[in-house]
This record gives sequence, C-alpha cells and structure tokens, in this order.
Amino acid sequence: MVRMEHLAWLAEHPATTKRFALHIGERCRKESIKDVASEFGLDWKRVKEMEMEYMRAQLSESPEVDPGVIGIDEISVCKGHEYRIVVSDIEKHRPIWFGGEDRSEESLNQFYDWLGPEKSKKIRLAVMDMWKAFENATRAKATDAAILYDKFHVMKHLGEAIDTVRKSEYARLSGEERSYIKGQKYNLLSNKENLTLPAKKALKLLLSKNKRLYTAYLLKESFEQLWDYTYEGSARTFFDNWKQSLKWQRLKPFEEFANLIDRHWDGIAAYCKPENKNNVSLGFVEGLNNKIRVFQRRAYGIKDQEYLRLKVLTCMLPKLSKSSTQKGEEPFK
Repeated sequence: MVRMEHLAWLAEHPATTKRFALHIGERCRKESIKDVASEFGLDWKRVKEMEMEYMRAQLSESPEVDPGVIGIDEISVCKGHEYRIVVSDIEKHRPIWFGGEDRSEESLNQFYDWLGPEKSKKIRLAVMDMWKAFENATRAKATDAAILYDKFHVMKHLGEAIDTVRKSEYARLSGEERSYIKGQKYNLLSNKENLTLPAKKALKLLLSKNKRLYTAYLLKESFEQLWDYTYEGSARTFFDNWKQSLKWQRLKPFEEFANLIDRHWDGIAAYCKPENKNNVSLGFVEGLNNKIRVFQRRAYGIKDQEYLRLKVLTCMLPKLSKSSTQKGEEPFK
C-alpha cells in the first residue's frame, strides 16, 4: 500500500515550501508575475498560484470586517464597459469587498447581503459618486447611513464641463486664435499651483485671448470654495450665487453641471459637516483606484477574476510575517 504523508512545511503545491511561497508572494506585491517567474526560473502559472496562496493567507489574518464609513466605487475590468464594484472601509483604509456583475443596484445589494443586515445598519456614512443605483441600494440596505458624494467625482464632472467648452472653442475658431487653445487641456483642468512656470505663462496667454474660456476657468476655480464651508446654509448660498453667475454666459456645459449639483445637493451638503470633513479620509477611494490601475497594468493579460479579487482585497494589507510559517501552521494551508 502506498501512503502519502502530509508535511506541515509544504505549501499547497507539494514541490514548494511555505517559506518559499511566502517569499514569492512578497515579491509579487511589487513586481509582475512575469518578472518574478523569470528571476526564479519558474513557470508563470506556478508563481501566480503561490501569489494567490499568499493573498488568501493575508485575508485569513486580517481583522473582521465591521465598517462604519464605506467608500463605494466601480472599476472597469475589461473593454466593453464591464465593471466590478469595490467597497472600502475608509476608516481602516482597506478594501473589504469586490464583486457584482456590473454597477447596478442588484450588484451592490450583493455586498450588503454578504455583510448582513446587522452590520449594514452600523454603517453611518457611505461615500460614492453620483450614481443613482448605488444610492438606492444604500438607502434600502443601510438605512442609518448618510450619503456623501465624493469630492473628486464631483470635480471630475466640472472638469468635463470646462473641457467641453475648450473643444467647442477650438472647433469654432481658426488660425492664430485656435493655436492658443491647442495643448491646453491639462493646464485648464489642473490647479494653478501645480503648473510649471511655462505652463502658467501659456495658460495666462490663452485666458487673455479667449473670453469664454477665461469665464469658464474663473467659474471652475471659484467653485472650489464650496468645499471650505462648515455650515450647509452658507454652502447653499454660495452655490446659488455661483449658479446665478452663469446667467447670460452661454456656457451650457456649466449650466448642466449646476443642474446636476442641484439634483444631488443632499449628498454634497453632507461634506459640510465637521465629522465628515475632518474625520473621514475622502481621498482614500481615489487613491485606491489609482493603486488598482497600477497592478491591473502589471497583470495585463490575466483574465482570472478570482486573482483580481484577491489582488484588490489585499493591496492595502500589511505583508505576512515570516514567523507565521515557522511552525508549519497558518497562514498557509
């Protein structure tokens, strides 16, 4: 009779030790699977298996999910507008759920069903973009949660408005007047303090030559003041005055943006509350998205959705300690 003895220090793959799998997993946190496989003379599929083993161990050692403030966003997983939803615990600075089939209300309901009604009711604030499906699901499942629209997504809509004006001006003009506009998209969308001296000079020249873009730029810059208010009444007065200043300007993209803000005012006014402004890291969701885009490019060509899920959920977790595999026990099973 042939018997197989289980050795505690082996990883999932019988030809690999847990300590070696731990080392490979750590290397894959910063390098691509292809580069790690080339360095160690391994098949890339074997490296991927060891990295997934490492990430599962990270999740098994992570604290229990019990969020008070969540961030909800979607990421594109392939061409053709195929999305997955990412939910983060903003206070603990980590993604906690990745799933769904699209960015619909039904897909986000899967998160709340996974979290459970008891923990869902503990959520006091949900940060999201102005997507109605996310708001509907949150109001139905997390009944005590306030809705706060992410500042970065709001400003993205405003950036799209000024870029639409830029494009229309470029199409309307010709010759030297058009030349001032060419290549100015970044300068118009960026904060002035982030521009280099040549870029500032080019922007100043453009604004002196084109009245409509000058007006649009001033409106964009002045709207930033909205985020400084700590009292909703003052914020509303400022916005009403800002909206009134659009009259007779013939800037339809800005009028559409103002109507968008009007329709979603409650979720924007929540930003005025000091407990949201001072105690919640609202830039975390955008930072997480940037991090996800980096390893999506690094893992280009890998279509494994479970791999992507593990990658997202562990990207903010600390690395495993080597002592966790010294005795041949957890985290590697």
